[in-house]
Amino acid sequence: MSNTMTEKKITFALDSSNGVPFYRQIIQQIELAVLSGRLQAGSRLPTIRSLAIDLKINPNTIAKAYNELEIRGLVITQVGSGTYISDKKPDTDDTEKKNNIMKLVRHFMRELDALGVTPDEVHEIMKQMKEDI
Repeated sequence: MSNTMTEKKITFALDSSNGVPFYRQIIQQIELAVLSGRLQAGSRLPTIRSLAIDLKINPNTIAKAYNELEIRGLVITQVGSGTYISDKKPDTDDTEKKNNIMKLVRHFMRELDALGVTPDEVHEIMKQMKEDI
């Protein structure tokens, strides 16, 4: 099962089959969006209530994710105004970075497979793209 929701530059996608708690998936996706530049300092995150409704999950799950991000200093909550990305960058070690890359590649490969693109075709496309860079 996968739920998605878009807010400006970030799309949240929750996967109930991967064993990672939803709050942790939300944290990872926000961290990745900050690292990739899709979310920048000052970007406003969706409200807890609106994100919970859109993802069809308990608001406490969103609150738990936002609270952990606030403890880490990655977001700032302004009462009555919202939750915003701070200017602090997430700490990522090599293992976490590799896990994020693998997650993106898996998603990418599933999407290509759904389009009928074979792994050999992907390899050729990647070689062509590398030459263009």
